[in-house]
Amino acid sequence: MDAGTTAVIRQALSGLDEETLQLLRHVAKRVDYPPNTTLCHQGEVEHVFYVVVKGNVAVIRVLEDGEERILNMVGKNGYFGEMGLIDDSPRAANCVTITPTTVLEVTEEAFDEFVKNSPPLANLLLQRILSNARNLDRIYIEDLQAKNEALEKAYTDLKAAQARLVEKERVERELELAAQVQRNLLQQDLPQFPDYGFAAYLEPARQVGGDFYDVLEIDEEHVGVLIADVADKGFHAALFMAVTRTLFLREGQQSLSPAEVALAVHKGMFDIANNDEVFLTAFYGVLHRPSGKLTYIRAAHERPLLIRPGREVMPLPGGDRFLGMMPDLTLTEETIDLEPGDRLIMFSDGVPDAVNEAEQGYSNQQLAAAAAACEQRSAAEIVKHIVNDVAQWQGNAAPFDDLTLLVLEVKSAA
Repeated sequence: MDAGTTAVIRQALSGLDEETLQLLRHVAKRVDYPPNTTLCHQGEVEHVFYVVVKGNVAVIRVLEDGEERILNMVGKNGYFGEMGLIDDSPRAANCVTITPTTVLEVTEEAFDEFVKNSPPLANLLLQRILSNARNLDRIYIEDLQAKNEALEKAYTDLKAAQARLVEKERVERELELAAQVQRNLLQQDLPQFPDYGFAAYLEPARQVGGDFYDVLEIDEEHVGVLIADVADKGFHAALFMAVTRTLFLREGQQSLSPAEVALAVHKGMFDIANNDEVFLTAFYGVLHRPSGKLTYIRAAHERPLLIRPGREVMPLPGGDRFLGMMPDLTLTEETIDLEPGDRLIMFSDGVPDAVNEAEQGYSNQQLAAAAAACEQRSAAEIVKHIVNDVAQWQGNAAPFDDLTLLVLEVKSAA
């Protein structure tokens, strides 16, 4: 591809770093199409992303009654088909060339790596997807209102029911996509070491949030431990979770200082979101395996509980403000020397805030009592014990928030 391809991608996907632009340039395939060529087919599952070099493409949705509705016109430096790279849902509309058109085509396999490693690209797609979703919602609602107006007097009750159904389906689809993002990004098998073990659990509530955790193998001697919660709900929270997790993974490889890593993530959040509407609570620590020294920061997150044989359960000290809320942020590093037999329980606010059928909270006190019974248990056994204890407390009450646990076990010497 020539330099003109890079210029087109730069115009269409503004804000990308030069390295990502060059990578996209090398995998983009330049193709010419005559007028009246359908590139995206409504109802079909397709996985190609298009950037228009020249020409015009109409985005046309066929409604239930067969009427065709033009949703958008995409011209030079525009792009379409991005939802085909996010999930396996069918295309929402047809995309048809109006004039002789040249496009750059990028397949799902090539694009996946860029989304994982480029927070600006992930945020750009997030904004476009949300904009498209809002536009489609508007079309659906307008169409529904037009049909209902003709029968308003006879079908007032039906109109209300249909409106609720449209909203329910939209929310369910949003939650489905959010849950899919979470499942794909969270570690399925945590790293395990001869001297340290890890176990984790995440159960989304009915309204999917942005909890996540990670165990990072930084080098042969250092391991990063992370648990965090995006203070938002639904699809937006799940995608912002993906962005902030990528930032932690990237910055965690650059520094052994938890404060430096978290502040770099904090700055990255402002660079991407450019507002304080979405912020993050986090606990991030770097464990030096040979010495057992854990250096950590706590950015408004729940205090982890330390279980030490023969001692009372102890919440870890320290704490600062949210990440991504206020530009000027100072984080204080704390340290603790872990000993053989210690267990560290990290958790989200969904654990103490879980409520039973009488709307009583599970509480930090009850969590500490459950932790005290786990002195001799492995990390996996602790997770199972606490999850069962919370479930027994909740009974048939609906989940209040995501329930997330990450347990670190310091194994006793043989």
